[in-house]
Amino acid sequence: MLRRDPAVSNTTAKPRTVRCPQCGQPALYSPENRWRPFCSERCKLIDIGAWAAGDYRIEGQDEPLSDETGNPGDSPGGRGA
Repeated sequence: MLRRDPAVSNTTAKPRTVRCPQCGQPALYSPENRWRPFCSERCKLIDIGAWAAGDYRIEGQDEPLSDETGNPGDSPGGRGA
């Protein structure tokens, strides 16, 4: 069984504040902030728009997802014609 210090149990934790990744303004990092880690819905939407546009893409060569080549319908157990 854990014993708690009575002095510690009466204190409340200070809400954590972080910098908004979009604009740099302080943002409350707690469940009360619906847009965390962003400071506002606007910053969140700007960020998701940049993500959807491919701005966060990492350049490189495309690699096949598996070692298999060809279409699934080309294999003996496939549904090809």
